[in-house]
Amino acid sequence: MMIRRAVEDDIPGMVDLMDARRRLYETYQSTFWRPSPDANSLQMKYFETLVSKKDEIVLVCEDAGAFRGFIVASLIEAPPVYDPGGKTCVIDDFAVTGNDWDGTGRALIREALRLARAAGAVQGVVVCGHLDEAKRAFLRSEGLSIASEWFVKSL
Repeated sequence: MMIRRAVEDDIPGMVDLMDARRRLYETYQSTFWRPSPDANSLQMKYFETLVSKKDEIVLVCEDAGAFRGFIVASLIEAPPVYDPGGKTCVIDDFAVTGNDWDGTGRALIREALRLARAAGAVQGVVVCGHLDEAKRAFLRSEGLSIASEWFVKSL
């Protein structure tokens, strides 16, 4: 298993994994997670921008030459009303093939958080769908805990 910085050639695989995750999450909450008709092309452009930035942590995992997953970690300042003691590493786009959180997911998150810590981050925040039990269990096994949940209602 190899973790490395993402390059432009990785983006189609990243978009495919996120498309599958959006469709799964749409079954959890149909309004909030509903993909736009051009979600994949928008995601492609977004990932192209992120991969080209040196200050973004965008990693992929390969195993025997096969694409296994990716993670995007962004370093931000906490909102001014909070003071965690340094930067926050926000991980929103994070997906693996076949729900391999214990292998691929673990390797990706540990490397992303290591790089974030080296860049001054003091906390990691990971987005996860409320019914994504496999990912939630994995995040708990990595020592993460729930800090907030969003409640949604169609109007």
